[in-house]
Parts: sequence; C-alpha cells; structure tokens
Amino acid sequence: MATTAAAAVSVANGFCQAYLESKPVREAREGVAELCRHFYTQGWVSGTGGSITMKVHDDSIPKSQQLIVMSPSGVQKERMIPEDMYVLSSTGSILSAPSRKPYPHKPPKCTDCAPLFMKAYEMRNAGAVIHSHGMECCLVTMIQPFSKEFRITHMEMIKGIDGHGYHDELVVPIIENTAHEGELTESLSEAIQAYPKTTAVLVRNHGVYIWGDSWIRAKTQAECYHYLFDAAIKLYQLGFEWSTPVHGPIEKVFGHQRNTSMTVNVGVLNGNNALEPSRRCIVLDIEGTTSPISFVTDVLFPYARDNVGKHLYSTYDTEETRDDIKLLRTQVEEDLQNGVAGAVPIPTDDVGKDEVIASLVANVEAMINADRKITALKQLQGHIWRTGFQNNELKGVVFEDVPDALQKWHASGIKVYIYSSGSREAQRLIFGNSNHGDLRKYLCGFFDTTVGNKKETHSYFEISQSLGVDEPSDILFVTDVVQEAVAANAAGLEVIISVRPGNAPIPENHGFKTVRSFVEI
Repeated sequence: MATTAAAAVSVANGFCQAYLESKPVREAREGVAELCRHFYTQGWVSGTGGSITMKVHDDSIPKSQQLIVMSPSGVQKERMIPEDMYVLSSTGSILSAPSRKPYPHKPPKCTDCAPLFMKAYEMRNAGAVIHSHGMECCLVTMIQPFSKEFRITHMEMIKGIDGHGYHDELVVPIIENTAHEGELTESLSEAIQAYPKTTAVLVRNHGVYIWGDSWIRAKTQAECYHYLFDAAIKLYQLGFEWSTPVHGPIEKVFGHQRNTSMTVNVGVLNGNNALEPSRRCIVLDIEGTTSPISFVTDVLFPYARDNVGKHLYSTYDTEETRDDIKLLRTQVEEDLQNGVAGAVPIPTDDVGKDEVIASLVANVEAMINADRKITALKQLQGHIWRTGFQNNELKGVVFEDVPDALQKWHASGIKVYIYSSGSREAQRLIFGNSNHGDLRKYLCGFFDTTVGNKKETHSYFEISQSLGVDEPSDILFVTDVVQEAVAANAAGLEVIISVRPGNAPIPENHGFKTVRSFVEI
C-alpha cells in the first residue's frame, strides 16, 4: 500500500482518498455486508431494523485511530453490498458515503445508531458493534417490565461472554426505549459506565447493543446473548426461574411465581402486591472466613511452591502458560523498577527454556513467601492447583457450618458470592471439590483481584455495581481482615468480621459485628 498510516487516518485537507479504496477498507465493507445478510437469516435485522459496524483492521494504524465502517439506515439488510457502506473517521466524521440509487431506493443515510456505536468505540475501545432487533431481545425485557437488569446464571453459553464462566452470574443492564434511536445515547453511555464488565446493553421493547474487540468476538457474543435470552424465555414458559443456580421449578401463587423447592419466601410484596425477589446478597471471603487459614498456608501455598517448576516444564508451550508467563514478566519488570525484594530478571525466550523457568520459579517462590496478593501469581497458582485437584492430590476444606449456611441462604433467595485474592478458578476448585462435596450450586459468582485490591474501597464499589443492588448496603460482606472490612464499609456495604480458630487477633474497638459461625448470621 503506497499511503502511510498517518495519511490514512488524517481527516484534514490532505486525507488520502486512495486509502478508502484499499484492501483493509474493502474487506471491512465486505465483512459488514456479509454479517448483515447472515443476521437477516437469524431474524435480527429484518424490516431494515438493526445495524452493524466494525473497525478497519490495519496493523499499521493504532486501534484507537482506525477507520470505522457502518451499515446505512433504511436499507434491506439481506440485499446490502459493500458499496452501500459508510466509512467514518475514528472520531465519527463521515469520510465516504454511498452513491444515491434510483427509485424506489431512498437517499442514503448513515445508521441512526451511529452515536450509540461511537460510545462503545470510545468507552470500551470496541472493534465491532452489533445492534440486533431479535425478538428474544425484546421479550426478555418484557417478562419483568420494571427490572433494570437481565440476570442469568449456570448456563453453559455464559462461557461465551467475555470475562464469564459457567458458575458466574451474567448481568446485562436494561435501558428504556425512546421514540428516536439517537435519544438513547446518553442512557446507553450511563449503562456502559455503570456496568464496567458488560459487553451488551438491552433496550426495552427494542433490541440490544453488543460489542467485542473484533467482529469475531462481537458475533460470537451476539450469538451467545441471543441464546441466553431465548433460554430465559423458554425457562419462564416452562415454569423455571433462570436467574438461580438450580433453575428450580416454580409455581403460581396468587398470580405470582414462587420456587416450590424453597421453604422460605424469596421476596416481598411491593406496593402493587407483586412478589419481588430478594435483592440481598452476601459476599464471602475464603481464608479465615469459609476455610481455615491453615488450609491455605499449610496446604495450597506449599503445593503451588513445590510444583511450580514441574507445572511450567510440562505446560511451557501451551497458550495458557504463555499467558501466565507474560503476566509474570510484566509484574517482575514492575517489581525490579520498584526495588521489590526477591525479584530477579526473567531472560528472554531465546536464552533457553531452562533459564527462563528457573528465573520464574525464583520469582514465584519470593512472591509466595511474601504472601503477595497479585493477579500474576494468583492466576498461575490457580492453574497449578487445578492439576492437584484433578489428580486428587488436593481437597478443598471449609468449616463445618458453611455448607448448611450456604444452603439456607440459597433457599431464602439470597445470592451468595465469593471475593478472594485467589483467582476465580482457584475459588471454583475449592468449593467444587470441598470436604462437603460440590458447593458451587449455592454460589452465584466469584470475584478476585481483577476487580481491585481487597483493602481498597474502589473494589467494593466495583462489586456493588456488578451485583446491581439498589443500595450497597444490600450487600453483606464477611471477612476476617479488619482492613478489608473498613474498605467495604466505606463503600457502603454491611460488614461482619469472621472470628475463626487460627485467625490473627483483631484490634479492640474495631466497631464491627463479629461472628464465630455462619449460624449466627
């Protein structure tokens, strides 16, 4: 390509027209047209509704400056061709518009979704955005007409949504529809900001906006979201509650729904005499709260330390371990700059596998000995522990009162989550392979240090936003660490200190309620 990247992205007088006819732009135009035809067959963009956009993939240009291709408004999606597309700058200025076609075609017009698409590009650095008018997207917002969120858990297709696993609770914000598409821009922007982990926003009685870092991720997630919306509708029709782990059977009580497997009401009657589910949530720490500290310090940590070299050697060339090594390299470079004790340089791959692994082992041992709560270490530990659990060399340990409490809270409609410095995978392993069996059926989700340090107030703001409660005080956080309790309390959460055998002494006059067993909660 003769033009430079700088000339390609410039929208000044010297903008290079030749770039608009280049291979990257042409492929993006063709891609949008092809996706529109495909989505028409799915029923997502019928009647000229819906729209699709993607960035022009060009490695020579930073993603934030890449051009944007958008489908036009009011065009039969199944008949669109690449020449029908609009090309915009990274700031939303139209650089290229399609030629006018003879009657009965309308004059060309860029999609009314453009300002909403630009919010996903600006706020999430998206690579592609899909706006669907799929029927399931509308119906799922009508089942609970006053809910501001769609929630679902324990469905396999949740794994297709970025940052989610089977046991996680998927939360999609719902915004109210307006007469004109562009009027949704502000509310969509607020939803994106309020739900930092979402990759979709539902519009009541209208459709859904879905984005990903590429057209492949956007398409994949769109298919998963539509599947989950459809599944929720079908579960509702069959009399099952889709937002609880067991998807238990429900029966009609005075025209409202109740889970027949529960012995305690799961909600309260509102002013309209309609049964509303409990909005209360409990977030539990692990070490010193659900499990003895000795299990972590005397079993898990030594197992990871003793097996780190073996694990790295046996999995060195796998994508998962390469990602673990990349995270460790970044952390160690930061540690060396900050003069952290125990940090040693990690040589480049061309030095040889043995030397790289030796340096990794040295750094990991130092991190474990210092009990550091960092993602790079916790992610690798989780992968090592997974092998231990799979080989029956490890078994999760929880206190005797924990299983009954989890079951009681679950039966009462209270959603229970875990927040630990250990990785989410490690958390699932502990509760999925515990000395009391698989307890994950009572848990709605897992949080780790990717939401923030447990001693920082911001982390608990993130959690309260993710859980979508009306008030942070609707969340009870149980921990054995006073600094964590202070941080959670500052974010508005209710807090209880767990006093368990083997826990460190807590200072006097800390001001928090304490319990020695979950029976007291």
